[in-house]
Amino acid sequence: MSFQQGLSGLNASSQNLDVIGHNIANANTTGMKASRAEFAELYASSLGSSGGISSGIGVEVQTVSQQFTQGNISITGNSLDVAINGNGFFQVALPNGNTAYSRDGAFKLNKDGEIITNTGAHLMGITAAADGSIPTGGAIAALTLPAGGDIAAVQTTKLDMSFNLDAQAPIATGTAPSALVPALATYGTSVTAYDGQGVGVPVSIYFTKTAVNTWDVYSSVDGATPTLTNTGLTFTGTGNTPAATLGTLTLPSPTNPASTFSVDLNVVDATQYGSKFSISKATQDGQAPGTLTAISIDESGIIQGTYSNGKSLAAGQIQLATFTNVQGLAPIGGNYWLATPSSGDPSAKGVPGTGNLGGLRAGALEDSNVDLTKELVDMMTAQRAYQANAQTIKTQDQVMSTLVNLR
Repeated sequence: MSFQQGLSGLNASSQNLDVIGHNIANANTTGMKASRAEFAELYASSLGSSGGISSGIGVEVQTVSQQFTQGNISITGNSLDVAINGNGFFQVALPNGNTAYSRDGAFKLNKDGEIITNTGAHLMGITAAADGSIPTGGAIAALTLPAGGDIAAVQTTKLDMSFNLDAQAPIATGTAPSALVPALATYGTSVTAYDGQGVGVPVSIYFTKTAVNTWDVYSSVDGATPTLTNTGLTFTGTGNTPAATLGTLTLPSPTNPASTFSVDLNVVDATQYGSKFSISKATQDGQAPGTLTAISIDESGIIQGTYSNGKSLAAGQIQLATFTNVQGLAPIGGNYWLATPSSGDPSAKGVPGTGNLGGLRAGALEDSNVDLTKELVDMMTAQRAYQANAQTIKTQDQVMSTLVNLR
């Protein structure tokens, strides 16, 4: 008599219950993927056994496979929560330096401006350049907001202007700026430049018509008397100007008037048409210092920081990875997987939403893909299998007792 078959059935059913219990325990774990036990029959080969008459010796759990189906996406409203809708994994750098992969997008911001997981792993992506642009093909590294969430002051070096001057405007009369008719302020705009410490310097730019298709440009710093900056800004008969610059301003620092800095006044698509005076662009490249006030992540993974000085600056872009054999990934706990020889290295790394990589949904998290109803039914089935295997052992024991008690 052999108890092997029943014992192997008990072991397999017990392992199946372990897998089911693990799934149920993680029904609310973000990004968790359910597993299932897969069984295989056992046979012992022997001489003379042919025609399929060899009896089996039981069952084994051949593998526990992960089910990488999409979980439901739940809206959280937290700007640093990110769900992957489709294929791919977040790449994170573990505290020990290893690269791991995760579907858990519940990220946090630490005191140094680093984007981390709940266990301190760093989210990986391409770091933005100083101007907020994302380098094409840039190296993947830990994503960090500038200077721990603050951006420094930047001194203004240029002012770009795009405007239309009214072709029907009368030629001005008068000599002194305060005596011009029409008044100098009729065609003007204001912008704030910044010194090296981020202190604002109010600058006003005015235009006055001196001849057909010709204008003079005046400037005023912090309300001072306007001074002539450019003479003879000329337009063609079609309303365009070949000018590329209106001149250079020398501005004093508000905290140290003896210290000055230069600002180039650049013309961008200036026109003179028969319509009202309008300014469509008046931007400068300086900024006051700013503190991080908000973070947003778009579906392509660009992390945008909004600062108290009104600036929005990209910190970087999340890069996803995917594998040809995702079931070859090794779970290590903490909602992480490691690449193995079975999974191979990532078959693709790149921008979310491109190729076969899924898109991102900010302010949301991917739920576990565990189906509780199915797991509970599977648990009852596994329990019945356990009881049945126990019954075969009991029957074998009764047969053995009968043999021992023969007289």
